[in-house]
Amino acid sequence: MVVGGRLTLALDAMGGDHAPSAVVRGANLALRRHPDTEFLFFGREGDLRPLIDRMRKLRGVSQIVHTESVVAADEKPSVALRSGRKSSMRLAIDAVRDGQANAVVSGGNTGALMAMAKFALRTLPGVDRPAISSFFPTLRGETVMLDLGANVVCDARNLVQFAVMGNCFCRSVLGIPDPTYALLNVGSEDMKGGETLQEAAAILRNLALPGSFVGFVEGDDIAKGTVDVVVTDGFTGNVALKTAEGTATLYSEFLQRTFRSSLLAGLGYLLARPAMHKLRKRVDPRRYNGAVFLGLNGIAVKSHGGTDALGFAHAIGVAVDLARHGFLDAMRKDLEGVADVLSNPQVQAAAV
Repeated sequence: MVVGGRLTLALDAMGGDHAPSAVVRGANLALRRHPDTEFLFFGREGDLRPLIDRMRKLRGVSQIVHTESVVAADEKPSVALRSGRKSSMRLAIDAVRDGQANAVVSGGNTGALMAMAKFALRTLPGVDRPAISSFFPTLRGETVMLDLGANVVCDARNLVQFAVMGNCFCRSVLGIPDPTYALLNVGSEDMKGGETLQEAAAILRNLALPGSFVGFVEGDDIAKGTVDVVVTDGFTGNVALKTAEGTATLYSEFLQRTFRSSLLAGLGYLLARPAMHKLRKRVDPRRYNGAVFLGLNGIAVKSHGGTDALGFAHAIGVAVDLARHGFLDAMRKDLEGVADVLSNPQVQAAAV
């Protein structure tokens, strides 16, 4: 619900390695880009009040909801769900459920956040399981990818639903009206992949989604930006995500060692510094911070727990974009069409 054009975001102020400082400073940064935003900070008021009071504009659009309880980073989701009802994370989620906020953003425990959000917000009609989605930098811009770890084992219905949700997310956040989307596979040929992938592909060819389904893509197509949306199960998606993060760290370390290897190399760095600054900005993971729990009856954004204020500001930006562009209404409409196709006996027979 947006009143008078303003959005209200619920922030789990105690979630993340650098909370609450990174959360408060991130909200202050986000306010510059999104001035019509208000914030509900959930956490320990004694920690939050001095930070917020230093920022005049942020102070004027913020409220603090005090709670002493915090979900630990290593807490099991089942334990957090039972014992964390008064935690900063759970109360922030409940604010979305109760219509007090348009979205929730947290840098806290991912498993706990998913469990609590699924319990409190429920899933949208036509969604069996929520999925974690985010976007990657590519040669062509950005590519949406899901699932990134929520569902290790998936059937064809799950993959089809992920494709629908990723398609809608791409249109809402990246502003691509007719995205291309594909299933991640061991080859791009139609005969490649197991039964689950083949069945999902057959169903997707019968869907009338915006854009076009192009079949299968391989792992190297992610960085190429071959398609706008890459769909896979949570096991494969999480491996791909961690591999990409590790590779980026590796090359960054290689570059640093190379430029420190000699006086001449150091001189080369001085000459290349403007270009290196541009490169760092292009691949800065903080610019792509903000994974979304798709399929929930509410907007929930997961910030990387180790990010700083700039990264958290970008996660807030993702939440704002989803709320501003009517993401949930668009997804409900898309999912209605999917339910009709999945229940069609002819489609089911063709997929087998």
